[in-house]
Amino acid sequence: MQEFGPRELLACYARGIFPMADAREDARIFLIDPERRGVMPLDRFHISRRLARTVRADRFEVRVDTAFAEVVRACAAAAPGRLETWINGPIERLYNQLHAQGHAHSVEAWQDGELVGGLYGVAVQGAFFGESMFSRRTDASKVALVHLAARLIAGGFTLLDAQFLTEHLAQFGAEEIPRREYRRRLAQAMRAPADFQRLGPATRGVVALMHMSRAGD
Repeated sequence: MQEFGPRELLACYARGIFPMADAREDARIFLIDPERRGVMPLDRFHISRRLARTVRADRFEVRVDTAFAEVVRACAAAAPGRLETWINGPIERLYNQLHAQGHAHSVEAWQDGELVGGLYGVAVQGAFFGESMFSRRTDASKVALVHLAARLIAGGFTLLDAQFLTEHLAQFGAEEIPRREYRRRLAQAMRAPADFQRLGPATRGVVALMHMSRAGD
């Protein structure tokens, strides 16, 4: 059987398929192609006024790709309300390999020298596939998500894949679309050149790109 490695995983993303595991200690990997897909339209990304104030206040230092492995481990760890995780050892190793190759990225929220929140995902052409996020301080992961969206807009991305629609993501404007529509948007994104690093290693000061005038309650 052919080994399933980073190259095979990137090919899956390009076809609209992503990996999951049943549990942290289960070594098996399943490839998921849901009938309905959660996406976050970058041209309609929504930020509440309260969160906009938090972002502008620079309560967190936001960094990019400085602690990728730590972010993945934090996303895989059990947390209140989430006793199990879909990130097992093989999946964790695959993402670390993708990061080493420049395909996977983390956006991190730091406070007083401590990693307190963040997210990670995979960039392929003009699509960014958001994988998971964690938060140890109020709003830490939300601030990371705002900075991610600003970075994707600046970098020319056209698709932010959220995989599944959740109440948490819906507040930012995420929506659920049928598989057929998702594949149409994905095909367009695969033809779009984009640059995740266009803003450099930090995202401080990029919030203006998020059109704060659209912020609501």
